[in-house]
Amino acid sequence: MNEIERSVTRDEPRWLGPSAPSRIGLIPPLSAARWLLVLIAAAGIYFFHGFLVPVLAALVIAFASWPIYRDLQRNTGGNRTVAATLAILLILIFLIVPVVIAITYTINEVREWFYWAVETNRVGAPTPEWIVALPSVGPWFDEQWEKYIGHPGAIGELIQIVSGANIGNIYRGVLAAGGGLFDLFLTLLFMLIALFFVYRDGEYFAGQVDRLGERILPARWERISRVVPATISSTVTGMTLIAIGEGIVLGIAYWVAGVPSPVTLGVLTGVMALIPGGAPLSFTLVSIYLVASGSPVAGVALFAWGSIELFIVDKTLRPKLVGGPIKLPFLPTFFGLIGGVKTMGFLGLFIGPVLMALLVAIWREWLREVDLTDAQRREIELANTAETRPPDRAPDQE
Repeated sequence: MNEIERSVTRDEPRWLGPSAPSRIGLIPPLSAARWLLVLIAAAGIYFFHGFLVPVLAALVIAFASWPIYRDLQRNTGGNRTVAATLAILLILIFLIVPVVIAITYTINEVREWFYWAVETNRVGAPTPEWIVALPSVGPWFDEQWEKYIGHPGAIGELIQIVSGANIGNIYRGVLAAGGGLFDLFLTLLFMLIALFFVYRDGEYFAGQVDRLGERILPARWERISRVVPATISSTVTGMTLIAIGEGIVLGIAYWVAGVPSPVTLGVLTGVMALIPGGAPLSFTLVSIYLVASGSPVAGVALFAWGSIELFIVDKTLRPKLVGGPIKLPFLPTFFGLIGGVKTMGFLGLFIGPVLMALLVAIWREWLREVDLTDAQRREIELANTAETRPPDRAPDQE
């Protein structure tokens, strides 16, 4: 009886279709796998796009400092974890020491400005002569100075007017500054964490990327894959050397021209030299100060010297140092720097030239392939011509 019931139940029609699974899917398995990979990649980009900047910064630092890490790994007996920890400590020292020096200098300068503002608010201060001597705008600046700063109590009145009318904007500005500092701290923290794992597991990851690259571009991956680390390393090293050199050269020029605090201005010029247009802006402002303070010859000479030095660096040294083995021309280097800063900020100084180097490498690879194709075609045409040419007849013998 049980067997009859089971057979009847098995033969009854199903409400949701046949009980046996269909062997033909609605979506082909390969297409479903591809769409699944696309969705997973889109979800990963959506959830982790906020970590793009710290990860890229970690990769840039790792590529530039990889020789140091290899030396540390060799000195620690091949222990990658200890070598990565020591490399992170060196990076922290390299970052913290300049920041501490800059903060100390800023605190001292702010303290001097604060003492000057308190004393000026108590007794007043006349307009500096170099401001009065400015052509065309000197009298207007003199009038504004006397109105808002010159007489006793003027700075206090100005602070009351500004703070009373804009207290909401000041509060929002303070909150925004605090939020920006917290975001910067988190970015630095994530960058250091990513940098540690790039140091420790970078070789394994690079091997996996090479395996995939050889599957995708079997004939070109070996050449293109070496462009990125070499370009990043040379870009970081080249821009750092250029910034240090411009800071030293222009700092000496400031000292010769008689500018006050030439060392400080030289350091600021070197830092500004990392940004496109920063160095010319620095020595132009110093030249204007010299002209306005009664030293027109020194100001014009400083501006001429800075322009010549900048022209030489941008036309000769920067294209050779920035770009690595690709040897980027001046225009792609310039576009890479400006476009990188515009889209990614300070990190774009290094990412922009790398992208331009990749574009130039791909372009040259295409040209190389075209040249090889043309050469092969010419060889085939010559071979076909030689085969179809009739043989030379021997001369008639008498």
